[in-house]
Amino acid sequence: MKMVMAVVQADDVVAISDALVNAGYRVTRMATTGGWLRRENATLLLGVEDNQVSHVLRLLQNTGSHRTTYVNVPTELPSPQEGEMMEVQVGGATVFVLDIERFERY
Repeated sequence: MKMVMAVVQADDVVAISDALVNAGYRVTRMATTGGWLRRENATLLLGVEDNQVSHVLRLLQNTGSHRTTYVNVPTELPSPQEGEMMEVQVGGATVFVLDIERFERY
């Protein structure tokens, strides 16, 4: 038994959750914030059999989208302008697959 823990951007969470649920997986969603962009994201938790992990990973990879956005980079010295704009890639998923000793559903 495995626990798949996927951190995805809030913009992608509905499409990813729908794809997982439509494929028959139960998904627990937790609202989280993180990364240096400090953007809202979600952490999805799934308990799956060992042989289902590759299918879940494919769904995550195929459903989450990468895109380019621009963020303000703070300047070191105060100035009348905001920080310089920087192009960054966002989206996709950060995934952890953990061994689970026991899994119960009540």
